Amino acid sequence: MRTWASWKPFGIGERKPNNYLELWKAFRAVKGNRRYAWRLLTQGTCDGCALGTKGMRDWTMDEVHLCNIRLRLLPLNTAPALDPALLADVSALPAKSAQLRELGRLPHPMIRRAGDPGFTRISWDEALDTIAPRLNGKLGVYLTSRGVPNENYFAAQKAVRALGSNSVDNAARICHSPSTVALKQAIGAAATTCSYTDWIGSDLIVFIGSNPSNNQPVAMKYLYHAKKAGTKVAMVNAYREPGMQKYWVPSNVESAVFGTKITDHFFPVNIGGDIGFLNGVLKHLIENDWLDEAFIADRTKDFEEARAAVESQSWEELEALSGATKAEMYELARLLGEAKSAVLVWSMGVTQHTYGEDNVRAIVNLALARGFLGRDHCGLMPIRGHSGVQGGAEMGAYATGLPGGLPITEEHTRRFAELWGFDLPLTPGLTATDMIDAAHAGELDVLVSSGGNFLEVLPDPAYCREALERVGLRVHVDIVVSSQMLVPGETVILLPAQTRYEMEGGVTETSTERRIIFSPEVKGPRVGEAWPEWKIFTELAARARPELAAKLRYGGTADIRRDIERAVPFYEGIAKLAKFGDNVQYGGRHLPFGTATFAAVGLPRLHRPDGTFLVATRRGKQFNSMVHERVDGFNGATREAVLMSPYDADRLGLPDGTEVELTTASGSLVGKVLRAPLTPGNIQVHWPEGNVLLDKARRSPDAKIPDYNAAATLTRHG
Repeated sequence: MRTWASWKPFGIGERKPNNYLELWKAFRAVKGNRRYAWRLLTQGTCDGCALGTKGMRDWTMDEVHLCNIRLRLLPLNTAPALDPALLADVSALPAKSAQLRELGRLPHPMIRRAGDPGFTRISWDEALDTIAPRLNGKLGVYLTSRGVPNENYFAAQKAVRALGSNSVDNAARICHSPSTVALKQAIGAAATTCSYTDWIGSDLIVFIGSNPSNNQPVAMKYLYHAKKAGTKVAMVNAYREPGMQKYWVPSNVESAVFGTKITDHFFPVNIGGDIGFLNGVLKHLIENDWLDEAFIADRTKDFEEARAAVESQSWEELEALSGATKAEMYELARLLGEAKSAVLVWSMGVTQHTYGEDNVRAIVNLALARGFLGRDHCGLMPIRGHSGVQGGAEMGAYATGLPGGLPITEEHTRRFAELWGFDLPLTPGLTATDMIDAAHAGELDVLVSSGGNFLEVLPDPAYCREALERVGLRVHVDIVVSSQMLVPGETVILLPAQTRYEMEGGVTETSTERRIIFSPEVKGPRVGEAWPEWKIFTELAARARPELAAKLRYGGTADIRRDIERAVPFYEGIAKLAKFGDNVQYGGRHLPFGTATFAAVGLPRLHRPDGTFLVATRRGKQFNSMVHERVDGFNGATREAVLMSPYDADRLGLPDGTEVELTTASGSLVGKVLRAPLTPGNIQVHWPEGNVLLDKARRSPDAKIPDYNAAATLTRHG
């Protein structure tokens, strides 16, 4: 009873999502394909968040797992083919991707040339023969993480490199690329150091800029069991997320009826104030001698540099930057200092800043100071939001890295040249944001976008639209129509892709906990002439470079897995995965590391002009940029909501529902005030709607991740 959130059965009267209504909506949405939908849920590996359930179970506990994200993806995975005639005149189509998805699946290759009102159907041969000769120009290839398996990523990056380019990037660039940079520098690997089982029984879990209740809802069951085992949960965030205060796990009887209290300690910070707060915590750990001296001496280096950095920072500076008090920093330091074990978890609230790498380094410093690596119930966990994002970078679909996360050096490119039989370029390629910049400057000849939607994902949608219009040839590979496909251009080609469940021979994904999981083909209806993406990319490269065709084409996904195992040694075992439930966790429960490295983390210059608010973009009822509901069940926010603290709303005389306008140098957004438990001086708006406020030029120095935050003025509208 100590963990119960409410005595009211099923939280009647509480504001929370209705998970059972979600089940009913999913049931209704797949009318006509319910048997197939059931097989996807029970026989496939989840293509939602990166927790990686096999069917409706996983490797952490022997209970049923099923989250709303996966249910909401069912209509996409079971949709029938659209009528190609619908695309004959795009002016008649709805403008938003949510409505376009309802048209159905893309069944055939289609083309639109400059001046055409829409798309006409073409054959695969015509499409490939139109694209292939133009791939010798300046090329950019982007793959999103919407269920894309390892095999597609690997084959695509190999094909791009056979074309003489490293300009292949994926969605990891705009979510956890700063984690990749910082973790490689600190421990030599860009992955979580622990497993989900380490949550349950840990003394403490600290969530920093992360909201699993919205983005990884299956994880809430792990937190339920952790709370039952006595684990304390702390949260560092600008917003006291309602779903992280109390949660009703629908598949657990006790939690479904009485709910579960999740967060025990909440630490409010400014948007962008994480380093100030975390450095203050480290400063307290040092001053109070709450250090694991033996671990620091035996397993780390450069601690004195990190110590000197925080000792040089005054409490006044740390408080001003963080928006928190010295006492609040002390409280988290005390919790860490008294804990014998802890897991530190973070997500895009930490990474999507111009100083995202330093944010992660500050987190790593805390774990190293307390020795929270390499043992049970301890670790660093950059929790992933999509099932393909961990594997995407590890497969080498990364402009700045080769398979296995290796840097692009002469030594490493020589190794892959010997393995694959062709030379690789030595110059790093264009990142996702570089591609848009090059396109806007008229310097990109071909853009291939597999899934994704630059109009919704990147800052400054108007700039992205102009960039897309200026590319000579755009190729969109996807299962449904999106708004970026409708942007006119010289030549635009649509290629229909298969879902992971349709691919003959099955595929694999890599979860947040480094578990490589096999997902078999699931028998059911098939759509038109859709191809697996691995075949699309390798066939394009084979036609562009026929002398390499035999080295690029695969006989099936099993061939690709064998190639992956040769190219990425730590993926040993992937070639043997062949049936439902087969998996291998590389590195084991705890990722091995050698000597870990502390970082001297300086304070960023967080400039907020007088009269402005710090604005962050948040996710609501959505998966990536795919919005499922206009109202967030956790806080009642509509998509137009401008979430602000009661203190600020009262100070400015703004009742809930007041229409206001947020303005930055990049653009403006009109919304409606909604009081929320935010740190004063901070505002949150939904993403991607808030992208109009963002400065496209603000990116982190190493990872080049866009900054999804801004300083904005607020005025009454009208």
